[in-house]
Amino acid sequence: MEQNTLKRRRVGLTGVDKKRSFGGYTLFCPLTSDTAHLIDIDGQEVHSWKLPGRIGRHARILPNGNLAVNTLRPGPSPFPFFNKYGGGIMSELNPDGQVIRQYADALGHHDQYHYGDGRILYTSLEALSPEESAKVVGGVPGSEIDGITYADTINEVDADGKLTWRWKVSERLPKKEYPLQPHYTREHYPLINAVLPMRDGKHILASMRSVSAVVIIEKSTGNIVWKLGSDVLAQQHNATELENGNILIFDNGAFRTGESIQYTRAIEVERETKKIVWEYHDKSQMVYFFTPFMGSAQRLSNGNTLLCESAFGRIFEVTRDGYACWEYVNPHFAPYPDAAAAKIFPGESNALFRAYRYSLDEIPWLKEKLASRGPRKED
Repeated sequence: MEQNTLKRRRVGLTGVDKKRSFGGYTLFCPLTSDTAHLIDIDGQEVHSWKLPGRIGRHARILPNGNLAVNTLRPGPSPFPFFNKYGGGIMSELNPDGQVIRQYADALGHHDQYHYGDGRILYTSLEALSPEESAKVVGGVPGSEIDGITYADTINEVDADGKLTWRWKVSERLPKKEYPLQPHYTREHYPLINAVLPMRDGKHILASMRSVSAVVIIEKSTGNIVWKLGSDVLAQQHNATELENGNILIFDNGAFRTGESIQYTRAIEVERETKKIVWEYHDKSQMVYFFTPFMGSAQRLSNGNTLLCESAFGRIFEVTRDGYACWEYVNPHFAPYPDAAAAKIFPGESNALFRAYRYSLDEIPWLKEKLASRGPRKED
């Protein structure tokens, strides 16, 4: 009998309502592999990329049709868990998988935003001194690495790899206002898992997992000008700015304040009032949609939202009223190939970090490729 619980259940495409789905093509990268997959609405693979190494976190298709991806950098890591979420090699690949440009930072991790012109905004680390490490508030006592805490930095580099902007947690984040939550080790503070340039070009949106906060940083001053904290959020991921200016957040909920049931939700927050104006969670006592770590939410142009329940490799699309109109479970299972990650997460995994959906018009080379084939018989 199959011993992998997820495999015993249905994988691949599990359901689709084409009348209510956005349609298009979904991009995802199994965290155990060195391959990015692009599937159509029927769950059929239409393209794949062989990556320069095992995926660090995720990939994204740029407006020019190239693939922006971060992969793991070989070599020593600052602490064991870094082998799970590092991503120090940032590459742009053409549709054939050839590297167009590449930038490396040994301490880069989690999120890298490629502007498409060679510039990259990304998260990295710096080691604090033992004295500064001791000033970090909260977390599991004594869980530093040889007395050291690694603090996040947000960096922006130009097409030549020259540093053009940097924001350092060690200098700009008030430690008492942003304490590590009790369940988190003190090796990494505050674990920034998402960075995004905002549409005005003047601000940066950042998600800080282990302090349960999403902030907006003013680039010119380095000041935090907006915050949503642990009274609303619980170990969230993938904060994005919507066209209406609201913030969409994937709220994991492993240690949700004031609630005993663990559940994941996606929320849309109005910037000015900080009110939740849209929310999705599972309707069955909220427990059938839950991933304690990772995850993504993408608002599609028809108003639907694509969600990635990362720990279980599940990607699904919901309408504004919460109707699930497409679901796919990553069928690519494998153990982590490196010993450090395999020790933390033994056995097979189909986990993903994020998934992205694209219309055919957003993938020009695929549109040309499909047009050259002519219509399918079922069309």
